[in-house]
Amino acid sequence: MTDVVTHRSNPLATIFLSVVGLAIAGGLGFLAVWLWGQIPPTFWTSPVGWLLITAGGILLVTVGILISLAFLLLADRKIWAGVQMRKGPNVVGPFGLLQSFADFFKFVLKEIIVPAGADKVVFLLAPLLTFILAFIAWAAIPFAPGWVISDLNVGILYIFAISSLGVYGIIMGGWASNSKYPFLGSLRSAAQMVSYEVSIGLVIINVILLAGTMNLTSIVTQQQGMFWNWFAFGGGSGTWPLIVVMWPMAIIFFVSALAETNRPPFDLPEAESELVAGYQVEYSSTPYLLFMIGEYANIVFMCAMITLLFFGGWNPGVPQYWLDSLPGWLEQGIYLVTFLAKTVFWFCMIALVKAFVPRYRYDQLMRLGWKIFLPTSLVCVVIVSGWLVATKAGLL
Repeated sequence: MTDVVTHRSNPLATIFLSVVGLAIAGGLGFLAVWLWGQIPPTFWTSPVGWLLITAGGILLVTVGILISLAFLLLADRKIWAGVQMRKGPNVVGPFGLLQSFADFFKFVLKEIIVPAGADKVVFLLAPLLTFILAFIAWAAIPFAPGWVISDLNVGILYIFAISSLGVYGIIMGGWASNSKYPFLGSLRSAAQMVSYEVSIGLVIINVILLAGTMNLTSIVTQQQGMFWNWFAFGGGSGTWPLIVVMWPMAIIFFVSALAETNRPPFDLPEAESELVAGYQVEYSSTPYLLFMIGEYANIVFMCAMITLLFFGGWNPGVPQYWLDSLPGWLEQGIYLVTFLAKTVFWFCMIALVKAFVPRYRYDQLMRLGWKIFLPTSLVCVVIVSGWLVATKAGLL
């Protein structure tokens, strides 16, 4: 998309609409708080209350992710424009903040075109599957202590299972289009995602060995306190020499996340010069929008994962006793803001990589995954395991 400015919005109208929007949001918030106070506390312990709380949590996370994606997509375009010394989107809304919402309505209101030779059921099911799987994975992500939809003891296994299913949406979309270019793009995407899932799995095994659990909340809890307790820095005083292993593991996880989500410089399934935009070339309107939302939701999900596994999750890297001395609501607020800030930071890193790293060839992509990342991560698993065994045996 080009960023040609044809006109500028009226600043007074923008201010007026912003004030009206804030007033409406404040009124609805006040009404919700008042209604919450009218409900007896015993109601929330009943089955109906539990169902409403769970459904409300799912709705809150889903809506929050969708709204954040709108602004993160704008940030992605702004960062790219900044690197290229352009302004980026700056017309729709103040500073272009409503550009993503305008794009959303454009996609929704367009006509859905299905190729004549396509398998219509599979063609429409593929983007829906991609969209659903991208959001289901967030069920095990803890945003702060107790702020998780489902605190699974095997949360990492659950995430592995959901992420491995994501490739089916891409393969279905490429095959159902009944065209050689989308089909080739989907095959390349499947090979790429499977290749880098192996490296990601071995990297995460190192974290599991250090934490001794697959529960994401417990993994973050073990990184509380000062920042050198984060697993990227070795995981604390007892295992600090492992920084020579865990820091490269964090880098490999970050690069593998780029390949897993088909982000530049590894966007080979969407290489316009070779495949005419890859597996989604026959899609338009809402189905295309579902593919893109699913892709960006997966990108932000990987940013949240590297935050949780390697950089302390919601822990701000300060003494825990200082946080415990604060009021409960303030402590929870600090945890939530810290987690969100770290996630946004890693998204900005991904956006910067997109802006200035040239695209890899496909053979380079596969060589990096199978000949460098896989052996390196496997050797690191052996080193971490040996360190832990030697430590328990009293040899270190």
